[in-house]
Amino acid sequence: MMEQVLNCLVIDDDPDVNAYVCEMVDQIPFLHLAGSYDNAPGALNRLEAGGIGLLVLDINLPGIDGVTFASTLKDLPREYIPRVILISGSRDYAVDGYKVDAVDYLVKPFSYEDFYRAVAKVRTLANVPKTSPADEYLFLKVEHDLIRVNIREICYIESFKDYVKVFTGDQTIIALSTLKAMEERLSGKRFMRVHRSFIVNIDKIEQIQHLTIRFGKTIIPVTEQYREAFKAEFREWL
Repeated sequence: MMEQVLNCLVIDDDPDVNAYVCEMVDQIPFLHLAGSYDNAPGALNRLEAGGIGLLVLDINLPGIDGVTFASTLKDLPREYIPRVILISGSRDYAVDGYKVDAVDYLVKPFSYEDFYRAVAKVRTLANVPKTSPADEYLFLKVEHDLIRVNIREICYIESFKDYVKVFTGDQTIIALSTLKAMEERLSGKRFMRVHRSFIVNIDKIEQIQHLTIRFGKTIIPVTEQYREAFKAEFREWL
């Protein structure tokens, strides 16, 4: 079977960096350079036309910055939303990058090897077998790797500074993300925010007693801010 080729857009206002990234894209067999731009709004029409699998996006752009622009991509039709690799001259925006679900974050100057590792992660995501729908899995950023986790196996997620702890039945995964970003990624699934520090999988709850939730030996309180929504979900039992 022929490997999928991903159409790629590059956005960077530095002409030298832009040309450097475009040159690397041209060297990678599973990427096709579909366009390059020096500002984010200029690329919007191309993104709205669909068919873009990867967006290499500088953060420090004139006008709308890269993180803000990446956050608007969710307004595109779902099948038009590309994977994003953010690039910047500073490490200071790394956490912001993962708030917008970027696949990777590269600090300039980066090598071809760094870039290839990042786009290889995008290729992995693009090649998730159709027999295992991507919606049933969550890709978590763990150090320099992407870890695929079956959503149905997640019991609960706990905020941990600039990270989250994802608890499954047999492991704990510490991933680079915020709890807010995880909440958005799990929207529409059987997950519920019950505390400023916790999201729970409703189908994995073992016991509810006096507005506390039990997963094995772990007890999670449902705080006042989330009680009404929680009671509505379990109104037949509470």
